[in-house]
Amino acid sequence: MIHVRHTAVAVVPVDLAFAHIDDYRNVPDWMFGITRFDPLGDPDRGLGARYDTTMQIGPKALKSTVEITEWEQDRLITLSSVAGFGNRSTWMFTPVGDDHTELSVDFGYELPGGLAGRALGKLVEPFVVTAIKQTEANLRGQIEAAGR
Repeated sequence: MIHVRHTAVAVVPVDLAFAHIDDYRNVPDWMFGITRFDPLGDPDRGLGARYDTTMQIGPKALKSTVEITEWEQDRLITLSSVAGFGNRSTWMFTPVGDDHTELSVDFGYELPGGLAGRALGKLVEPFVVTAIKQTEANLRGQIEAAGR
């Protein structure tokens, strides 16, 4: 399992930061490498919502079905894979004053064993570090612009 943790502060109230991340329609715009994030029935938000996703890593498209397994308004969203490429991401939101939000994310990716897993690991590991930094920059820029 590859784990990457990242924290940043956005100049936006916690409710706006949470609402932006919680809206599945925004995900391909801010999450680096995500080319598809489509709801699978009802609910399409909150605990139990499921999404069909595709992450493009170089020439490789990794498909996964993810489910929101933890959800607390303005505090926490966890997405866990239930099929396909194994992954889990937890987003935590902490108010810092009235108009700043600390965004913390913990990404974890499971790779298959054997030669295929090692080959994929060599492709994925550098991508993950770049993806986290780009995702955070994209997300912070979008939610700060929306908050103005």
